[in-house]
Amino acid sequence: MKYMLSEIARICGGELIGEDLPVARVLTDSRNCSFGEEPLFVAMKGTNHDSHAFIGEMVRRDVKAFLAERKTQLPAGCGCVVVPSAIAALQQLAAHHRTRFKGRVVGITGSNGKTVVKEWIAQQIPAGVKYFRSPKSYNSQLGVALSLLMIEGDEELALIEAGISCPGEMVRLERMIRPDTVIFTSIGEAHQENFTSLEEKSAEKLVLAKGARTIIYHGGSSLLERMIRTLYGGRQLQDAAEYPLPEQLPAGVLESGAGRVDAQLVGAFCRVMGFPDPDFGRIRPVAMRLELKEGINGSLLIDDAYNSDINSLSIALDYLHNMAAGRPMTLILSDIEQSGVEDGVLYGEVARLVAAAGVSRLIGVGDRIRNAGANFACDSAFYRTTDELLRNLRRDDVAGRVVLIKGSRDSHFERVSHALERKSHTTVLEVDLDAMIHNLNYFRARLRPGVRLVAMVKAASYGAGDFEVAQMLQHQGVNYLAVAFADEGVLLRERGIRMPIVVLNADEGSFDLMVAHRLEPEIYNFRSLAFFSKAVERVGEESYPIHIKLDTGMHRLGFMEGELDMLTETLGETPSVKVATIFSHLNCSDMPQEDRYTREQIARFDRMSGRLAAALPYPVLRHTANSAAIERFPEAQFDMCRLGLGLYGFGFEHNDELKPVSTLKSRIVQLKHLSAGEAVGYGRAGKLTRDSVTATVPMGYADGLDRHLGCGRWSMLVAGRPAPIVGRVCMDSCMIDVTDIPGVEEGDEVVIFSAVPGNTPEDMARVLDTIPYEVMTSVSGRVKRIYSKE
Repeated sequence: MKYMLSEIARICGGELIGEDLPVARVLTDSRNCSFGEEPLFVAMKGTNHDSHAFIGEMVRRDVKAFLAERKTQLPAGCGCVVVPSAIAALQQLAAHHRTRFKGRVVGITGSNGKTVVKEWIAQQIPAGVKYFRSPKSYNSQLGVALSLLMIEGDEELALIEAGISCPGEMVRLERMIRPDTVIFTSIGEAHQENFTSLEEKSAEKLVLAKGARTIIYHGGSSLLERMIRTLYGGRQLQDAAEYPLPEQLPAGVLESGAGRVDAQLVGAFCRVMGFPDPDFGRIRPVAMRLELKEGINGSLLIDDAYNSDINSLSIALDYLHNMAAGRPMTLILSDIEQSGVEDGVLYGEVARLVAAAGVSRLIGVGDRIRNAGANFACDSAFYRTTDELLRNLRRDDVAGRVVLIKGSRDSHFERVSHALERKSHTTVLEVDLDAMIHNLNYFRARLRPGVRLVAMVKAASYGAGDFEVAQMLQHQGVNYLAVAFADEGVLLRERGIRMPIVVLNADEGSFDLMVAHRLEPEIYNFRSLAFFSKAVERVGEESYPIHIKLDTGMHRLGFMEGELDMLTETLGETPSVKVATIFSHLNCSDMPQEDRYTREQIARFDRMSGRLAAALPYPVLRHTANSAAIERFPEAQFDMCRLGLGLYGFGFEHNDELKPVSTLKSRIVQLKHLSAGEAVGYGRAGKLTRDSVTATVPMGYADGLDRHLGCGRWSMLVAGRPAPIVGRVCMDSCMIDVTDIPGVEEGDEVVIFSAVPGNTPEDMARVLDTIPYEVMTSVSGRVKRIYSKE
């Protein structure tokens, strides 16, 4: 894109203040590192964030052009377009930009499969056809606008995803996209919560085809077909169900029913466009999100091994920069295919992005990037093939570094990722950081303006992981992190976390270590206060922040009400420390039958903390509300709240608005066909009453699968169907019954727990007569964690 601020003001109905400047790209996140020349920073006020506060920072980073919702004092040489709504203005600008585009625009929508179909189409577009596709899942009200504004204008084809979650949203998306062709992937239960019926949601999605000449759909959905033929019978309609798939399809990505439907949609699109029929042997898995994994030699891997274009590279480099938190960075990058840009220009821009992100080591694979090697100022090495790279990788390339693996579909960089992963356990815990952000914002929306937030990351973030979760929370602007023990906090400090960290179980043996790493202790008695103040005095500091715990009824830790006068006096005589917060814990906030007690506890905390705060000569923060209290007791919010289990997707009762963040998966390593009367496992506990097929799964009680789940008390999911555990759970494995599930093979995926009803940690907790906390924190450290982020 290329606009003057005066043009944007005219298009959006805004007021230009200051200089009339050219802009070439849009920037909506002040934390982005690689925004290039002539950026336009868009400041928006949302439910949980107001990015107007970062305008000054962006000026210091040499950004001069702004789009904002209120007038801001800017230095000379800057310009700003002021509009009532920044998101509405961006959408107007995107709609205008779309009118300039002369190629074919393809809108892709549906409940599932949008990104897969988009990426598979991109894999099949003939060489020489320049195209644009929206990055990752940029399909929201903001994402679609940003995608359209990335179109350069000389492409022949633009593939744009469109996603909705509420009525009325598709009208705004259609005004921007105005697709010539629309592909409907599916209509299902995803994002159904804001619609009264599938018919209502289908009608909303069909708005996207309002002006389209061609509509591609799959007749396997009778509802969708009926509604399309009723509304758009006079258009060019293409039923993808009529596209004949080859009898033999590659194993893996095309094996499922959904994969076959997606493949037929791709085939139907190619025929409509006059492209050759798809070569399904070239289909590659689609990385829906960036994946974060623990690597060898103390490295951290960001895996984006199936996706390489200039827009997705910019997004991935921003993520790399933020996750690095000061650690050195390596980029492993393949040739970028079908950019439509001359190599000198393309790799000049790649080099600029790499430098802006602060990458200190580049490893390039392919002849094109190798020939452009002189563009890169950082330490660089180039190889012709992935095999050559794997033969020559050095320890120094990855040791102690954060490594981004970014490859085209033909580079087979999944082999690089596998070679660099530290853990090879077949069982993995997949942690969805986007779901965690959703939960964070769910609770933030329930806080009064100005109320701060502590995020609980103790016990490796309730089993979800440590640094990776902490880094995301730091990026999201949480005020404090809380850990249980000093060594948890030290680990976060060593990995680059710089925000305040509270240690809840601070003991005197760790006080010197805590001071050395700027960790802030919970102080709950006079002994801990005396010992910690001495640790601070030993390094000659004053006013070191501490957190005073009050006992308001739980009787675990904390000062009693009768000790407050002595506590006030002692604090006044101890200049080495300064109270940052006063807090307590509501031990029954999730129990409606104890609400009277909880309200008495809140009143007791208000009285005790207020008395102590008034006696101190400086302001302090007060907090006692946990996740359940944020939802149930708004009067308990005070100055700050603590978010624990709710962050990980569980409320005081089941809540469909929260998203479970963790999925525990494994694979079948062996199948056995056994006869009735045989027995399975230790003690012959799994006696078979019929001829059966059992599958061995490498997940046992040493991995966190409780032994009490054996003998049919828990079922895992195979191909979406329940497979009960047969016999006792072993230390490193268990056996499941897959007799009634057709087509099961060795290597098939097994889901131990997930967000699927009946298979959740909540369900498992009920079977074990415990709580989801215990289920989540029991997953062993030897189980590999993979973190995903769009």
